[in-house]
Amino acid sequence: MYPNFLAHIKKLISLNAEEEELLLSGIKTLNVKKKDFLLKEGQVCKANYFVEQGLIRMYFINEKGIEQVTQFALENWWIADYMSLTTQGSSHFYIQAVENSTIIAIEHHKQEKLLEKIPQLERYFRLMMQRAYAAAQMRVKFFHVHTKEENYRHFISMFPQFVQRIPQYMLASYLGLTPEYLSELRKKQP
Repeated sequence: MYPNFLAHIKKLISLNAEEEELLLSGIKTLNVKKKDFLLKEGQVCKANYFVEQGLIRMYFINEKGIEQVTQFALENWWIADYMSLTTQGSSHFYIQAVENSTIIAIEHHKQEKLLEKIPQLERYFRLMMQRAYAAAQMRVKFFHVHTKEENYRHFISMFPQFVQRIPQYMLASYLGLTPEYLSELRKKQP
C-alpha cells in the first residue's frame, strides 16, 4: 500500500504488525498535481511530508521577488517547514509539487501521538533529522569553500537522479546560479 514509506522506516527501526497498523492509521495520502502547493508562506505547516512518489520543492521569495529554492525532496525523502511545524507558527516558505506526486502526510498532532504510542519512531525521526542537518551543514560548507562550478559538479555527481527531473531554472536557484550560467556549465560537460 505504501511500499516506499514502510520500507524506509523499516530500514531503521522494527515495527510489529500492531505498530505498523497504528502508524498507517495516523497518516494521510495526498495526490498532488504538478505546481500544487502543500504549503504557502503565511500558512502554518500542519504536517511532515514523505514523498512516496514524485518530486517536491521548498522555496521562499526574496526581497527582489525572485524564488529561492532551499530544498528538494524526491522519493523516500521528508520535507516540511520544521520551524513552522514545531512552533505551529506562520511559515516563511512555499512547498510545491514539481511533478505529480504521491505524498504521505503525518499531521503534527498525529505525529506527536504516534511518537508516544510507538517509541521507536522517536529514534527514526531523530536519525532523519540528524541526516538532514548534516546534509545542510555540508551544503553550507560547499557554498563557502567551492566555486559555483565546483558546487554544480559536486551536486550532479552526488544526485544524478535530480538533474534530469528538475527544471533548469529551479536547479539554478537551488545552486545560487543564474539559469544562463547553469546552461553554460551544462554545455561544458564532457
